[in-house]
Amino acid sequence: MDTLVPTWLRALPPRRVDLIITAVVTAATVVPLLLPSPGDWWLILLALLASVPLYWRRAAPMWTGLVVALAMCVLVLWVKPLLPYGPLVSVYTVASLDDKMKRLVSIPVIAVTATLSLALPNEQPETWRYMATVLVAAYALGVGARARRAHASELAERTRRLAHERGVAAAHERTRIARDVHDIVTHSVGLMVVQAEAGPVVLRSDPARAEGAFNAIGDIGRGALVQLRGLLTTLRATDGSPGVDALGQLVERISDAGLHVRLEHTGTPRPVPSETGVTIYRVTQEALTNVLRHSPADAVTVHLSWQPTTLTLQITETATTPAPASTPVPGRAGPGIPHRTGGHGLAGMRERVAACGGTFEAGPGAHGFVVTAHLPVG
Repeated sequence: MDTLVPTWLRALPPRRVDLIITAVVTAATVVPLLLPSPGDWWLILLALLASVPLYWRRAAPMWTGLVVALAMCVLVLWVKPLLPYGPLVSVYTVASLDDKMKRLVSIPVIAVTATLSLALPNEQPETWRYMATVLVAAYALGVGARARRAHASELAERTRRLAHERGVAAAHERTRIARDVHDIVTHSVGLMVVQAEAGPVVLRSDPARAEGAFNAIGDIGRGALVQLRGLLTTLRATDGSPGVDALGQLVERISDAGLHVRLEHTGTPRPVPSETGVTIYRVTQEALTNVLRHSPADAVTVHLSWQPTTLTLQITETATTPAPASTPVPGRAGPGIPHRTGGHGLAGMRERVAACGGTFEAGPGAHGFVVTAHLPVG
């Protein structure tokens, strides 16, 4: 029986284990009939029927048990003492089955065959107690083997599920890092391009403004390096990433680049999950960068609406004052250049919001492009 053999034997292929168990049980059943002198051939045949079928115990446990039990019932009419090794292995095998119906059907069959094998030869009460004990023990061992197998299967399934969840989490983390790198680089590089193009235009007419533009390029570059360094250092941490509290600094930085941005709140602000805070910041950052680089609008409103279970972010172009054709504003889109509505920017914003369980909308509004994100916070 599987749980009563050494570890090295259990490591063998199942059919080889069954062959060894069958050989041992056959020897234990047949050899006593050959000592001190060989018995009748038909007794040897009954002993073989009560043991050899165990080789097929996994493929046909019920039929194997029935053949072995009937052969033992007939054998005990002529042989003393009782040698129930084959039936015990069969009881263990049936009890270890996963099929509940087969186990329930086997119980009365086991009881009937055990009773016949004891009642027909008029066994003593001690033999009845002995057989009841060993049959219950064999059945209990089979139940224990089935429970251990089910537990091992559950552990394997749990391990597989955890591995899958870790893979999903790793993919989510890679996506989050890719989004953060995209947002940091595109925002910072976009602002640097705007300032770099504005600097030469006013270099002679307004040196102080040109110097401010070049200083802004350095500040923006250093800020981007700090964010990238923090991102690459923490990788999985989001606590150090910017959130709702950092929107004021973002608005100030965008305003310095030439776009008038107004930040508004309705409702009562309150702490939000770190991932939600990062999403609010990155969506605002990407939307403002898009306006700065691709829209003729010169003013934007960033509005946060706090509801009991939802935080709504809306970024709206509120004014459009195109510069004269003779004096274009470097780095800004002129009249007739539409706001960008595709590419990785909007797709990245939509993915960020969806990852937090929210919804995202983007499209033309009354004065220009409008970006809206609804995020759960309750």
